[in-house]
Amino acid sequence: MKGKLFTAFTASVLFLSLHSGLAAQEKWISLFDGETLEGWTVHSGHAPYRVEDGAIVGQAIKNSPNTFLCTDREFSDFILEFEVLLEDDELNSGVQFRSQIAPQELVFWFRNDQGKYQPNTIPADRVYGYQVEISAGAGSGGVYDEARRAMMPWWPEEGSKESKAFRNKQWNSYRIECKGDSIRTIVNGVIVTDFRDALSDRGIIGLQVHDVGNNSTPYQVRWRNIRLLPLD
Repeated sequence: MKGKLFTAFTASVLFLSLHSGLAAQEKWISLFDGETLEGWTVHSGHAPYRVEDGAIVGQAIKNSPNTFLCTDREFSDFILEFEVLLEDDELNSGVQFRSQIAPQELVFWFRNDQGKYQPNTIPADRVYGYQVEISAGAGSGGVYDEARRAMMPWWPEEGSKESKAFRNKQWNSYRIECKGDSIRTIVNGVIVTDFRDALSDRGIIGLQVHDVGNNSTPYQVRWRNIRLLPLD
């Protein structure tokens, strides 16, 4: 009798676990349909984005400021997953999260590394906020505060396992976890940053093509399988 009760209980737990897992999967939101840029809008610069082979392709363009393809929706607590391929080592990129778009010219005041307050002015339509780094260098997975603090407070230590998680010219898997003031970034299964910061609790997702100045080389970056699990 005891064995039968145990078996029935175990079966019930397995069923509930499976049901919960399926329910969680059903909550994932696909941010990119693989065919169009519906639900996304370009801000800050004029680098072009297109869809090719089931991926969003961003291409650097001469004399454009940093450009961002942004979701039209904002998100608060979530898990964001995507794959990214940086085709050219010379191009720096990133993905914004919990970020904002300036409705007009804004001025931010933060302390510099000498402890003195200094202003940072940005124009209307400028995207600002948290950005997870995508680069051929050792900073991938670090978090930069784009156009606001204009610095990278959370950075993998040079020579560490975290600094080597990114694979150049290959598809890389990224995961960003945001819950309250807790933020964690993971690259190819390696936790790169895990910190707390309460400056922003919600905002858009944005795919960055970095400013390349006067360089006319058509550097490219690709993203695919972009999905988000709301935790609200």
